[in-house]
Amino acid sequence: MSRYPKLILASQSPRRQELLRNITPDFTVQVSRVEENLAPGTSPGEAVEQLALRKAQAVLRLQPDPEDCIVIGSDTVVAIDGRILGKPRSREECLGMLEALSGREHTVYTGVALLGGGRERLFRERAQVEFWPLSPAERDWYAATPEPYDKAGGYGVQGLGSLLVRAIRGDYFTVMGLPVARLWRELRDFAPERFPLQGPV
Repeated sequence: MSRYPKLILASQSPRRQELLRNITPDFTVQVSRVEENLAPGTSPGEAVEQLALRKAQAVLRLQPDPEDCIVIGSDTVVAIDGRILGKPRSREECLGMLEALSGREHTVYTGVALLGGGRERLFRERAQVEFWPLSPAERDWYAATPEPYDKAGGYGVQGLGSLLVRAIRGDYFTVMGLPVARLWRELRDFAPERFPLQGPV
C-alpha cells in the first residue's frame, strides 16, 4: 500500500479537473460510464448526490485496490420552477432553456461523493444565479456556439455564458461544477493524513 491513498476524480470535465488542482495536483482522472436516469419526483439536491455517488461507485469498482484510493464523484444540475434542466441535446432545446432562464433567478446544485477505505461521504452545495433578460438575438447567438451543449442548464458560467449572468448568490465554483472550498474541508476530515490542515498538497 502506498503512503497516501490514491486520489481519483471520476469526471472528464476539464473544469472540475482545473478546480481540483487548487487542492492538489496529485490525482488521476477516470471517467465513469453510468446511466443518469432518475426516479420521478427526485429533487434536484437528491439528484446531484445520487448521480455523484453512482459515478464514484462505478470508478471505485474498477480499482485493483479499492482500500487504497479515494474516488471523487460529482454532478451538477440547474433547476427552475421545480424542473431540472440537464444538458441540451439540440439547438431547439438549448433555446428553450435560455428562454426559461432569461431575466430570472434559478438554482444550481452540485453534489459530491467521496468513496474509499470502505467509507462513503455525500454532500451538496447550491447557489442562486440570476440571468439578464436575453433578447432573441442573444439567445440565438449563444445557442450557435458549441459551449452550451455539454453543460447543465445549457450555459457555462466560466466561458461565454458569463455574459448572460447578472448576479450570483453563493459559491461561484458550485455553479462551475465543483464546490472546491467545501471539498477541501471535507477531504481534510475524510483523509487527514492525505490532506493536512496547513494547506493544499
